[in-house]
Amino acid sequence: MRNKKSFITLFLLASVFAFGQVKTSEIGFISDNDLYTSSKNDMYYTNGLELFYRFLSKNDNSKINKKITEFRIGQYIYNPRFINETAVDINDRPFTGYLFAEAGRSFLYQSESVLKTNFQLGFMGPNAFGRETQESFHHIIGYKEVFGWENQLHNAFAIQANVMYSKKMFPSKHNDFIDLHFQSEANLGTIFDGVSTGFLTRIGFKKLLPIYDSNLHDASISFEPQHNIREFYFYAMPSVNYQFYDATIQGSMFSNTSPITFDLEPLRFNAEFGLKYRHNNFNMSYSFIYRGRELKDPETNTNSGYFYGSIRFGYLLN
Repeated sequence: MRNKKSFITLFLLASVFAFGQVKTSEIGFISDNDLYTSSKNDMYYTNGLELFYRFLSKNDNSKINKKITEFRIGQYIYNPRFINETAVDINDRPFTGYLFAEAGRSFLYQSESVLKTNFQLGFMGPNAFGRETQESFHHIIGYKEVFGWENQLHNAFAIQANVMYSKKMFPSKHNDFIDLHFQSEANLGTIFDGVSTGFLTRIGFKKLLPIYDSNLHDASISFEPQHNIREFYFYAMPSVNYQFYDATIQGSMFSNTSPITFDLEPLRFNAEFGLKYRHNNFNMSYSFIYRGRELKDPETNTNSGYFYGSIRFGYLLN
């Protein structure tokens, strides 16, 4: 009997320890593809893949709940609407790829405001291996062959900076299942230059976690023990974007040798909707993302707004 009680006690202690360990880092991936919304929707921003690793950094500021450092590598691929053999000369967006490495820092405040900054280095054009990636992927899954990559944009070196700020609205009117945030973002560099602003809301199927503990802004990791954490909510984020420059449409800002380029449609409406879920060490989400018309194509006049899906998976490490 004594041995049985000792075993039960040991089991309970082990269970508490396993579920209550601190989780100070996270590893995972983000996969974007228009096939996640429709098998017939294959155009414009057609595929993206990012691998990330983030960890908690030392924080001595009492106004900041968490300081998180993050590293990523990623690749984005862009196509025109028509990619069949008979439409090689009909283009409403350039073929190109963008390959980058990123380092960033996030500041999550006790007030539930968020400040994110990151920097990227990389390449746009053939050095980004967009053609090789897309052709290999289509071959593996048995999808249609892509024609037209011989017209892709020429190489451009990428140096990018990004800053995002989010502020909780009506903080004095707390609600366990819904909140609202004002969010703005700016990009500056040799590939993307633009600003966006809009609103974001969470609607919880369970009681919402504070922003500084939520996976909304990638803040699940913590120095504090976490016991049986669950998070499940719907979110919506409409925004207005003004794009000053986009090398994936206009070509390199340092040369005009690319075979096919377009002028921007600078003012766009964008929207993002999705579900985010967390259970202990696992973070998962699915997002439906809409992007407004991005360029002017007077010859074909076929460019339009488009949408794609995004899947995220992360695992928290002790």
